[in-house]
Amino acid sequence: MTLDQKKADWPDEQQKTRHGQYIFSRQKELILELVLPRAGERTLCIGSGAGNYLQIFRDKWCSVTGLVANAEILDNARKQVGEGIELWLGKAEDLPFSDDEFDIVTVINTLETTSSPQKAVAEAIRVCRGRVFIGFLNKYSFAGTRQRLKEIFGFPLAEKIRFFSIEEIKEMAGSLIGTQTIKWGSVIYFPTIVYDMSTELEELVPHMKNPLGAFVGLTFPVKYTYRAAQNPIVDSYQLKADAQVTAPEAVRGMLRETDK
Repeated sequence: MTLDQKKADWPDEQQKTRHGQYIFSRQKELILELVLPRAGERTLCIGSGAGNYLQIFRDKWCSVTGLVANAEILDNARKQVGEGIELWLGKAEDLPFSDDEFDIVTVINTLETTSSPQKAVAEAIRVCRGRVFIGFLNKYSFAGTRQRLKEIFGFPLAEKIRFFSIEEIKEMAGSLIGTQTIKWGSVIYFPTIVYDMSTELEELVPHMKNPLGAFVGLTFPVKYTYRAAQNPIVDSYQLKADAQVTAPEAVRGMLRETDK
C-alpha cells in the first residue's frame, strides 16, 4: 500500500494540477540524479509536505522515514502510509534521531520556514552517515515573482518564507562539513505560462550547475563520525581531534572528559 496524499491531508500542492505534477517531476529527476538512492538505504525526508518526496525513495526500495511538524497532518498521514514508511513528529532544528542513523537525509522546502536554517542543516548532518540533499527556492530565479514561486511550490501565500542563493547554502554546508565535494543543479527556469504552452523548452536547458532555476538541489557526502549517544560506547575517543560542531551534548561532554 502506498501513501495516498489526498486521504492523508498532506499539503502537497504538486498533486493538484497537471502543471504542478510536471514541476514535481522535474524536481524528482534532479533529486534522483544527485542522490542516487540504492535499495535498502535508510532515508529521512525532513519537512511538512514531504509526502511526494517520501514516495520517490520508497519507489527505489529504500527504508523511508518522514518528519513533519504538524501533529494533525501526522495523525492523518499515519493511517495511510504503507510498509517501509515511518512518520515522526518533530522539528528540523532538533531531530529526534541518533547520530549517523540514516544513509540519506533530505531537507526539501524546509529551510525557508525554519527558525534556524544553519541548525537544521547541522542536524541533518548529525543524523546522516552517507549524503545529505538540500532542496530550496532560489532567490535569483527567473521563473517569476517570489509570491508566484510560493504558490507553485505549495507554500501558503500569507506565510513568510526565506529565499536563498546557491552560495548561501554552499557556505552554510561548507562551514559544517569542511572541504567536501558539493554537487548541485536547478530546475524550473521559466514563468508558468511557458509550461502551459509547452515543456520542451525547459528540458532543453542543462540543469546541472545552472544557477537560474527556481528549485535548487544541492548534495554532499557526510563522513561516518559519531556513534549513537544512547548506545554503549566502548572505543577510545580518538576522534576528538576531528570533532564536528554537530556532535550532541552527551558526546561532546565525553570528549571533554578525555581531554583532562
